[in-house]
Amino acid sequence: MAAPDPTFADLMARARGGDDAALEQLARTYEGDLRIAARVHLGPALRPYLDSLDLVQSVHRSLLVGLRNDRFDVSNPGSLIALALKMVRRKIAHQWRRHRRQVRLANGDSTDHPADVLATISRRDTNPGTAAAVRDALARLWLELDADDRQLMELRLQGYTTAEAADRLGKTPEAMRVRLHRLRKRLEDEQVLTEWL
Repeated sequence: MAAPDPTFADLMARARGGDDAALEQLARTYEGDLRIAARVHLGPALRPYLDSLDLVQSVHRSLLVGLRNDRFDVSNPGSLIALALKMVRRKIAHQWRRHRRQVRLANGDSTDHPADVLATISRRDTNPGTAAAVRDALARLWLELDADDRQLMELRLQGYTTAEAADRLGKTPEAMRVRLHRLRKRLEDEQVLTEWL
């Protein structure tokens, strides 16, 4: 494991202290990657509702608050970029679920197959062969899930919160959180972004 960069550590210390020049320099570290990630992960479904620059600004604000409150352990530029990318994916997933919830409330439940939805929103590669492989893996995974896991995945993809899904399924929120954790692990093994659930 590489030793922490003393220059970066000093930059972080100054940023945590509220030094505007240090904060600006940190933002330049991840901003380019963040803009690309925001555009890619928004996809055509959310682009009309959410601007990639607004997302980047939202992540920037969250990072600043987290750094000032010492919530993040960031020792090098790579870990800062990874944290920023994770935050943008989570923010997009949150907005996507919110959008799906509004669609569901306006039009009734979605009829899209969960494997198709996940394949569409999780695809990072436009190669048709790769997209087909992801879709096939998710369809196979779907067949292997028990009924409760399938219902939970459907409800989450329709925008239900874990507590709302638990209520609809007659389960406790704690039990649903355990199931959701296992589902996310399986999706991670299939190399699907788990923030969408």
